[in-house]
Amino acid sequence: MKPQSGETVRVHYRGTLADGSEFDSSTGSDPLEFTLGDGMVIPGFESAVSDLAVGESATVTLGVEDAYGPRNDEALQQFPREAFGDMEPVVGIVVGLQGPNGEEAAATIAEVGDETVTLDFNHPLAGQELTFELTLVEIVGR
Repeated sequence: MKPQSGETVRVHYRGTLADGSEFDSSTGSDPLEFTLGDGMVIPGFESAVSDLAVGESATVTLGVEDAYGPRNDEALQQFPREAFGDMEPVVGIVVGLQGPNGEEAAATIAEVGDETVTLDFNHPLAGQELTFELTLVEIVGR
């Protein structure tokens, strides 16, 4: 029997990029637990899990739209270098920011200039096709 929206599931997974490199995995740890329909995982991942029965495995490749979406050039923003205070900005480092209303965001330092630092607010996997090996381990409460 397949899980229904609102049910909590436990899933083992392995995620790889188009070049075969692994970006995430539950190997060696507890299965990922989430509730279907709560939006806690990307749409394509949730859809693929909802098509599985307990104990069943599948490999699915998600297009950009079903994963983290396309890269958005407008998500690149420049900030004055002095906004980083004593921190030495380094390309590739992820920094946490707090917005004016207290909301938190993460950004990757994309470029460091003499006067400005460019932050990339895209998800690191945006614009990429993702492949997942999935096994539905359990539907909690069944």
